Amino acid sequence: MPISAKPHEISIPAVLTKTGTAPRILAADDQQHLLEAIELLLKPQGYKVDVVRSPELARNALLSKQYDAVLIDLNYTRDTTSGREGLDLLSGIVIQDSTLPVIVMTAWGNVELAVEAMRRGARDFIQKPWENERLLSILRTQVELHRALQQAERLAAENRLLNAQGRPEFIATAPSMIPVLETIARIAPSDANVLISGEHGTGKEVVARTIHTLSLRKDKPLIAVNTGGLAEGVFESELFGHVKGAFTDARTDRIGRFELADHGTIFLDEIGNVPLRQQAKLLRVIESGEMERVGSSRSKKIDVRLISATNADLKIACETGQFREDLLFRLNTVEIHLPALRERKEDVPALAVHFLSQYASRYRRPVKGIESTALQSLLQYAWPGNVRELEHTMERAVLMCRAEQIQTGDLGLGSQRGQSQNLEELSLEAVESILIRKALQRFQGNVSQAAEALGLSRGALYRRMEKYGL
Repeated sequence: MPISAKPHEISIPAVLTKTGTAPRILAADDQQHLLEAIELLLKPQGYKVDVVRSPELARNALLSKQYDAVLIDLNYTRDTTSGREGLDLLSGIVIQDSTLPVIVMTAWGNVELAVEAMRRGARDFIQKPWENERLLSILRTQVELHRALQQAERLAAENRLLNAQGRPEFIATAPSMIPVLETIARIAPSDANVLISGEHGTGKEVVARTIHTLSLRKDKPLIAVNTGGLAEGVFESELFGHVKGAFTDARTDRIGRFELADHGTIFLDEIGNVPLRQQAKLLRVIESGEMERVGSSRSKKIDVRLISATNADLKIACETGQFREDLLFRLNTVEIHLPALRERKEDVPALAVHFLSQYASRYRRPVKGIESTALQSLLQYAWPGNVRELEHTMERAVLMCRAEQIQTGDLGLGSQRGQSQNLEELSLEAVESILIRKALQRFQGNVSQAAEALGLSRGALYRRMEKYGL
């Protein structure tokens, strides 16, 4: 019998508080008392549970309802221990819906069967008699992954539709992004100057383009300038233009970025890196609404909306004398702070699927999805480079992938890159992948020595290496 646990000792899975509907679980086992134990365990935790006592009834249930996870036994016929019925059921489920997580139950003496089940596509296995907290942990993880994949695919489809209609590509559903979305919706139709702050790679330019697209200036130009990359000697010429003969290389008149953005929007990225001397000139243009090309004495009226962005704390820069306070007041009529990707992990699946679709199309690669353990790796990674790093990771994964679904090994997210991992929170597959990778690193890729250290045969290690893309 399962090991008992007091209800108050088991926390309700986080997924139950993040979604509007309770997860539905299908449990298949020929022993009625085990099915009753599963119902008694899961229902108080907020799960909806359907139970069946044969593979055929399980197949019928899967045709009639949508499930978030399936929990199946491997043996159904009395005195049979081959597991053939359960393995056939598993294979059928995986073929029908490869995203639906299947967890197999097996007796202590049938570890080989569990290994075969994992090879056929099971997400995890639990041994009888099970520990309640382990079973709940496995279900919580797999339900969250399944729903994340479903949401990611839905959002990617919606985003493709919006993009086809000329709307900006902006994926944001995490709670930490709600204030950002609300602010954008409120201020986009106005002409207010906006300062967007946040770490490198958080998507500041995407927000700027979204604001412009939703504004009354959407039919006019949006001109983006990386002010941090402009040398001081060409700063004025790039922003305000110059006339012929203004300096040695000025062989013709040139229109500056502000003039190009007239009646539209200008986006000044890395505004915190503008030198103090140039800050004064920028301030004068913003205050007066007039500019002069370098070498000209004629002023020109301009009508631009200013959106700027920085990864620096401009208030501290003002206190240290590195940034003009009066310029900051002009820039941040409204300030939008973008949270780091580690603070909006709920958006990782949708962003990953979006980038996968984008680069699979660009490179004409037959990659159609993300394997569950790979998605789990994406969710657990710290993302010091934020959305930009995620985009580059998915681009590389699309190029490296040798199957229809991206595997963990395709991502190249090693723990040495700053990923903090708690083994108790990982699935069996994720832990196994980490141990194999570490063994291979320890023995400089010598498969024989790594296999001996792991207690595996060379053949068994090669099969696992292939499974995890190592």
